[in-house]
Amino acid sequence: MPIEVETLSGETDMLDDEKLEGLRMAFHGPLVTREDDGYDEARVVQNGLIDRRPALIMRCSGAADVIDAVNLAREHGLLAAVRGGGHSVAGHSVHDRGLLIDLSGMRGVWVDPASRVVRVQGGATWGDVDRETEVFGLVVPGGIVSTTGVAGLTLGGGIGWLHRRYGLSCDNLRAAEVVTADGRLLRASESENEDLFWGLRGGGGNFGVVTAFEFDAHPLGPTVMCAAPMYADGFDEVFRAWRDWADTVPDEVTTRAVFWTVPEDPHMPPQVHDRQVLITGAVYAGPPEEGERILQPIRNLGVPLADLSGPMPFRMFQSAFDFFFAKGMLDSYWKSLFMKELTDRAADLIVSCGVARTSPQTMVHVPLLGGAVGRVGPRDTAFGDRDAHSMLSVDGNWVDHRGTADHVAWVRHVIDRAEEFSTGGTYLNFDSDDPSKAPELVPAAFGENLRRLTEIKKRYDPQNLFRLNANIPPA
Repeated sequence: MPIEVETLSGETDMLDDEKLEGLRMAFHGPLVTREDDGYDEARVVQNGLIDRRPALIMRCSGAADVIDAVNLAREHGLLAAVRGGGHSVAGHSVHDRGLLIDLSGMRGVWVDPASRVVRVQGGATWGDVDRETEVFGLVVPGGIVSTTGVAGLTLGGGIGWLHRRYGLSCDNLRAAEVVTADGRLLRASESENEDLFWGLRGGGGNFGVVTAFEFDAHPLGPTVMCAAPMYADGFDEVFRAWRDWADTVPDEVTTRAVFWTVPEDPHMPPQVHDRQVLITGAVYAGPPEEGERILQPIRNLGVPLADLSGPMPFRMFQSAFDFFFAKGMLDSYWKSLFMKELTDRAADLIVSCGVARTSPQTMVHVPLLGGAVGRVGPRDTAFGDRDAHSMLSVDGNWVDHRGTADHVAWVRHVIDRAEEFSTGGTYLNFDSDDPSKAPELVPAAFGENLRRLTEIKKRYDPQNLFRLNANIPPA
């Protein structure tokens, strides 16, 4: 049955039965249309607010399938989205009536313990990576939950639980294999297609479809000391005490403060069920005994209602909150900004907003930056802001569609109030807005690096085929 697919011009193009049959004969992965069983499952992404119906889903099995999908998009001028883990809170990884190039079946991970190099396919999640690297006592710096896709997080930067010790995910990228808009499979590294490699480290999905990543891995654990005390009162004092402690810690400590309401769930202690808490979370990337001593102060900032701290495999801590963020379960609208410092006035604002969240599922969290993140030069990668002290992320999450407008308005209001403390930068991995409707976003994310990024875009994607992202138009 012929299908209509939206084009780059906003019109539609017809893929007839003959074209589709030819695709099926060459393509190794399944082609999924609206009439096929499994279509609704195949189109679901992380953000439940994103309910879009692509015309054709090409579920790639390898780089050759990706090349076929990109060639189809280019030859027919089709509007194409690219999905790895599907965690894009802005919904970039799926589009109504468009083509979906789906890498979620490409999840292979290979570890070379001698060279400490990890090769990862473009559809893998950080849980896939952690599972394999843990065997060798190694780690690649990832995100905050294990279900996050490797591709989206890395291409957008990669703030997580190890960034102060080992840098962002993109800082640990040593090479990538990319299908560019002309259908070529290129290798990008410090010595091959260097400009493309520079752009991939923080520039998002603007330049092609990454089918494989190669990362430097680092020794870790597998057991590390983790802190996760939950305070239910004295928020002002606890948050300020955490801030003061955070300003003293060595690079081995990555820490964040999180305002949240703990759901009634068997994975959590009964005393915290349905309670609003401030979690002072941290990981020590070093010997657990040393970590226990260094992290002890944030377990005594008051009297915790519960304390989930202790030595544990890093992979376990990385996945500890996965249960609460199942795919498609929550509607989400997030905004973030980088902060110059956490002054008393900034702390007061964060605490007041943290306790006034419009939904119990919403999180207000503040990761400490610095350390290895700040030791990379501002022009060494495409990632924009290296000097920020911390980040404020307001992660609006809710379950009732009827409250969407109120929740979105509240998130925007908090960010507007926090602008006076901002460096002017934002973290696009934690931003729900469409850059076409919020043109200030891309300049804020990339700063002075934007000019070079537009030139790289012109070289590798002059027609802006890859535009469903935090888009950088060609120069």
